[in-house]
Amino acid sequence: MAACVILKVKKLQREKRLDAIVDRNLHKNYNMDEVEMMIQVALLCTQGSPEDRPAMSEVVRMLEGEGLAERWEEWQHVEVTRRQEYERLQRRFDWGEDSIYNQDAVELSGGR
Repeated sequence: MAACVILKVKKLQREKRLDAIVDRNLHKNYNMDEVEMMIQVALLCTQGSPEDRPAMSEVVRMLEGEGLAERWEEWQHVEVTRRQEYERLQRRFDWGEDSIYNQDAVELSGGR
């Protein structure tokens, strides 16, 4: 479940639709730059590999405005590469209509 939420947030972030994440009851009483910063930090903290996640001291610095841009740019590069690799593998194993697994029965030649 959590992985689905993370993927949805990543998609909204790529589409620049972070306002869809914010509680509608706030009636636009929030700073979108701060929302974007918090979402970026949160996404950095949800990386699959623990050694790729920032330490809490780094999280605090990023929330204070230090080092987030550099860390985010680095992560974006890794994410693009990871997404391209996933799509490449998906195409490789995507069986098309001409796959041996999808072919109709073929009439064999008569007896010999």
